[in-house]
Amino acid sequence: MALATETREFRAQARFQRVSPQKARLVLDLIKGRSVEEALTTVAFTKKVVAPMVEKVLRSALQNANYLSQEQGLDVDVDNLYVKTAIANEGPRMKRIRPAPMGRAYRYQRRLSHIAISLAEKNDASLAHVVGEEHEVEAAPVKGAKKKKAAAKRAPAKKAAAKKAAPKKAAAKKKAAK
Repeated sequence: MALATETREFRAQARFQRVSPQKARLVLDLIKGRSVEEALTTVAFTKKVVAPMVEKVLRSALQNANYLSQEQGLDVDVDNLYVKTAIANEGPRMKRIRPAPMGRAYRYQRRLSHIAISLAEKNDASLAHVVGEEHEVEAAPVKGAKKKKAAAKRAPAKKAAAKKAAPKKAAAKKKAAK
């Protein structure tokens, strides 16, 4: 289902950053879907080395939105922006050598990443559309759910029957022993 109104995205990216993409994603996952103001405060108080880089990219995307709204005459409410996507892709790897015992050398790789953040303006219509999709997904039945529940119900019944039979067998053994 396509939306009638198109939302404009404002992007910024920092390429060839000296941090592994995995470490950058830890911080980027904290700000995805948040408002810009909330994302900036989150990144400011995050104790990761990559946090200042992410903050710089986020501020750049915000300035891009501000600049385009002034230059092109777009009606963009900067306070209504949120982080639509925040990704860290892998860049080229730098191959390095570490000295090893007995004249040998160990190779290792320094990873680089490309950090990209895009901002979009929140619309009530787009949020209602997203909420509607979530309800459709939740209402869909799962095929194997009934079989698992039935199997789960049978298993305790067998255990209960075994527990009831165990005292009777023990009592019968005691009588036989006497």
